[in-house]
Amino acid sequence: MQVPHNTFVVVADGKKMLFLRNEGDAEYPKLELERKVEQEDAADRDQKTDGPGRTFDASGGAGRSAYEEVDFHQLEEDRFAHETAEMLKRRALRNEFDSLIVVAPPRTLGELRKHYHKEVEKRLAGEVAKDLTGHPVPEIEKILQSA
Repeated sequence: MQVPHNTFVVVADGKKMLFLRNEGDAEYPKLELERKVEQEDAADRDQKTDGPGRTFDASGGAGRSAYEEVDFHQLEEDRFAHETAEMLKRRALRNEFDSLIVVAPPRTLGELRKHYHKEVEKRLAGEVAKDLTGHPVPEIEKILQSA
């Protein structure tokens, strides 16, 4: 994948995002970290107070069943992806980037896509469905070049 000079690269997952800018050229990218945002991952016991709810069988039978338990970690990751999309929108509307590449795990990428603003979509040069938030920047450069 070509990463033109001054392209904005966002590497995100549900808990961490890196804002990088290509200070190199398209053939030899040199990504520089502009900003790093991390969210604390609270323990389950800190996110919920009760067990799943229960209901009686509506058909008149004597059975009871439990509602599916809410995945609070996933809710937080989805909220974080939404906040990332909002941040991209604000930066696009301020013309802080002309070209954008987003790198995120498939689920996070799907959540981001739900919230892309039309200005972000216009500037979107590419997406990579991989989790690279734990990789060093030189490795991210190599992976982008081979994508």
